[in-house]
Amino acid sequence: MLTTLSIKNYALIEDIRVELSSGMTIITGETGAGKSILLGALALLLGKRADASSVKDASKKCVIEAEFSLADYGLQDVFEENDLDYEPHTIIRRELLPSGKSRAFVNDTPVTVGQLQVLGVHLVDIHSQHETLALSSETYQLEVIDALAGHSSLLKQYSQQYNAYTEASEALSEMKAKKQEAIKELDYQTFLFEELEQAKLDGLDQMELEETYEKLSNSEAIQENLATIDQLFSEEQIGTIETAKTARTALGKVRGFASEYEALWNRLNSAIIELEDIAETVSQAAGDIEADPQQLFQLNEKLQTIHKLQLKHSVASVEELLEIKAALGSQIDGTQQLDDRIAELENKVINLEEQTTKTASELHQGREKVIPTLKEKLESFLGALGLPNAKFQFEIEKQDTFRKNGKDTLALLFTANKGLPFGSLKKIASGGEMSRIMLAVKAVLSQYKKLPTIIFDEIDTGVSGEIAHAMASIMSAMSEEMQLLSITHLPQIAAKGEHHIKIYKEDVNEVTVTRLRPLAGEERIIEIAQMIGGKQVSDVAIANAKELLN
Repeated sequence: MLTTLSIKNYALIEDIRVELSSGMTIITGETGAGKSILLGALALLLGKRADASSVKDASKKCVIEAEFSLADYGLQDVFEENDLDYEPHTIIRRELLPSGKSRAFVNDTPVTVGQLQVLGVHLVDIHSQHETLALSSETYQLEVIDALAGHSSLLKQYSQQYNAYTEASEALSEMKAKKQEAIKELDYQTFLFEELEQAKLDGLDQMELEETYEKLSNSEAIQENLATIDQLFSEEQIGTIETAKTARTALGKVRGFASEYEALWNRLNSAIIELEDIAETVSQAAGDIEADPQQLFQLNEKLQTIHKLQLKHSVASVEELLEIKAALGSQIDGTQQLDDRIAELENKVINLEEQTTKTASELHQGREKVIPTLKEKLESFLGALGLPNAKFQFEIEKQDTFRKNGKDTLALLFTANKGLPFGSLKKIASGGEMSRIMLAVKAVLSQYKKLPTIIFDEIDTGVSGEIAHAMASIMSAMSEEMQLLSITHLPQIAAKGEHHIKIYKEDVNEVTVTRLRPLAGEERIIEIAQMIGGKQVSDVAIANAKELLN
C-alpha cells in the first residue's frame, strides 16, 4: 500500500507531500490543475523513462519519493529475484539531476530503471486511457485470463522453456549454416592439407637441404679447388707443410739460445699441426664430394616444392608451413565434428519443443477452464453498470507455432445489445462502454490478483447518472480488498471515497505552482457541490452533495 508520496521540483510542483490511507481515496481538481502531473511523477518513480523537460527548476534536482507498506502482500520473492533487500516498509526514490542523468534507489540501495519497472508492476496498477485502449489487444486479454487461472508460475515456466527452445533453435540454424559454409571450403582445405602432407615437411632442415644442394650443384668446382689446396699443402718439395717443416728444423737449431726463438718454434709447430689437420680435412672433403645427378635432381625437386608452398602460403619457413598444415587439419576435423554437434542440438530442440508444447497445453487447458467464469463475472458487472444485454464470446484456439505466452490465439467478441452481431471490442464498444468494461475487468481481477494499490485515471469517462453510482459502488467494493485511488470528475464517485484530496493551482510570486489539500467536512461538501453545479455553489448543489455523501 502506498502510504506517502513526496514530489519536489517536478513540472508545476515545487514541493508537496501527501499521506495516503487504505480504502478508497478520491482525487479531484479542475482541468489542468495538475492531476496528470501527479500520475506522471508516480509513473516516473515506477520506472518510466526520465525526461529532463519535466524538471521545474533545471538548476536543482527533481526528487520523487514514495513509501510503501508491504507486510501483507507476500512480495519477498519479487525482491529476492531482483537482487533487492526486502523491507516491509519500503522506500523508493527517483532523482533527476541537473546534468540530465537520473538515478533510483530502493531502501537506499541504487537500482536500475529495469528493476524499478519490474518492482513497480507488483506495487501499483495505474489505469489510464492508454490501458483502456490496450483492452482491445489480444495480449492484455490473455493476461486477464491467465490472472484468473492463476498461471503466474506456469507462465514463468513456459517463458523459460520458450526462451531455451528459441535459443537452441537459433543455434541449430546457425550450426547448419556453418556446416553448409564449411562444406564449400572443405574440399579446398583438404586439397591444401594433402598438398602439405605429401611434401613430407616434418623434421626437414631447409637450410641444410639448401647447403647440400649447393655442394652437389658445384661438386666439380669444389673437387678441383680442394685438389689444388691439397697439392699446395702436401707436395714433397715445395708444399706449404714441407716448407714449414724445413723452417721448423732450422728454428730448432737455435731455439735453445733465447726464449724468443723458443716462442717462434712453438708458434710454427702449432701452425704446422693446424695445417696438417686442414690438409687432412681437405683431403677427406675432396674424397666425400662427388657428382650425384640423381640426388641433385631429388634435392632440386624438394626445394622447389618447399619454395612453391612458401610462396603460395606467404610464409618464409618450413615451421610456418607445418603450423598452417596443423591449422588446416583442425579445420577439417572441426567440419567433420559439426555433424555430431548438429545431432546434439537437434535432440535438444526436440526435447525442449516437447517440454514447451506440454506447458503450452497446460496453459490452454487452464484458460479454457476459466473463460466461462470470466465471461459470467464480466457480464454480471456490466449488468450492474447499465449494460444488461452485454455479452462476450471468447474464441481461443491452439496454434501449431509457439508464441511468447503459449500457442493460443484469442478473439474476444462483444455485443452490448440483443439482436446485434458480435464484433471486436475496438470496433463495437463505445468510449463509455469501454470504460465500463475496463472497470469490470479490474473488478474481476481484484478478486484474483492481490495488488497493494490501484489507481484509476478518469475511468468514468463517458458515463453519468445511475451508471456513475454503479461505478462508484463497484470501486468502493474493490477498495475493501486493496488501496484504491480514483481521479474523477463525477460527484457520484467523488462522494464514495473514504478520503478526498483536491489538486489545485496557485500563483506564488508570479509563478504558478500545483498544490494538494486533503478535504473533509464542509470543504468536501463544497468541492462536490462545485462538481455538481459549477463554481457558483447553490443551495440545491449543497443539498445534493450532502445527499451523495450520506
